[in-house]
Order: sequence, then structure tokens, then C-alpha cells
Amino acid sequence: MKLRLKIVIILTLLSVVWHTCSAQKVNKEPKRVHSPRKATIYSAVLPGLGQFYNKKYWKIPIVYAGMGTFTYIAIQNQQEFSRYKTALLQRLDGQEDEFTINGSQIYNDQAILNYMDNYRKNRDLCIIGTALFYAIQIVDANVDANLFDFDITDDLSLRILPQPVNNLYTQTTIPGIGCTIKF
Repeated sequence: MKLRLKIVIILTLLSVVWHTCSAQKVNKEPKRVHSPRKATIYSAVLPGLGQFYNKKYWKIPIVYAGMGTFTYIAIQNQQEFSRYKTALLQRLDGQEDEFTINGSQIYNDQAILNYMDNYRKNRDLCIIGTALFYAIQIVDANVDANLFDFDITDDLSLRILPQPVNNLYTQTTIPGIGCTIKF
């Protein structure tokens, strides 16, 4: 009986030692670090690449749709600006422009200048919008990379219970509420 007990104890100790050694080997492997710096650089080099590095694939179409929309509208406004500018230059040279039909002007010179100014402002705003969208996607990639390893388990809890509170002035116990947050 004593021999069996000794064998069981030795086998148990060996299994504990084996398990401890194998756990230490697993922990000695270097943990792969998710770098916010890499995500920021990737996103700055190619928009959407930082989101790809962060495995937020669903954000890539949003990045390209936003930047593409601003760029498309800026190009359209530039084309309209050029169209009105060409018409104004033709008028100043004494030629017939596209806004003059049978010698009758659809728009006067001041109206063409107003249209040119409006399209120029819209073009400039769209260029600023494109640059802002570019900067925002870089910041988004950086923030996502910083929060990549953030623990979002369901272990969070909040307990509100009645708890007696000692009144320091009267040296008595009064009813109160205690709040415990478990992380």
C-alpha cells in the first residue's frame, strides 16, 4: 500500500513539473507586438494599408470612398472653373464664347466671375476635405493599433449594495450605498 502511494505521489509530482516546464516554454516565446508606429506609417504611405495591418478590413472601402468622392467633386469643380474661365478669356479677346448664342450673352461678365469664384471655392474645399480624410484615416489606424490588444472580455461587473457608513461627527452608523466595480 505504501509503495502504491509513493508511486502516485511521484507521478503526480512529475506531471506537475512537466506541466510547469511546458508552460514556461510557451511563455518564453516572444509575444508578437502590434505596432502603432507601423500602422501609422503604412497608412501614411498608402491610404487603407494601416487599416489592413490592424485587420479592420471593413474600413478600407470607407477610406477610398471618402477620398474618392472628395477627389471626384474637386475635379468636377476644376473643370467647371476652367470652362467659365475660358469663356471669360474669349469674351475679353472679342471672340464668341459658349455662353453667347447669336450675339446674345446668356451670362454677363460679372455672373461668369461669380460662377468662377464659386467653383474655385468648392474645389479648394474639396481638396481640403481630401487632405482631412487622409489625415483622419492615419489617426484612425494609429488609434486602432493602440487598442488592438485591449481586453474586451465580459468580466466587467458592477454591484450596488446597501452599506453602512460611519458618520465621523456623531460617531454613529448611517445607511448608505456601496458600489463595487470589478475589472
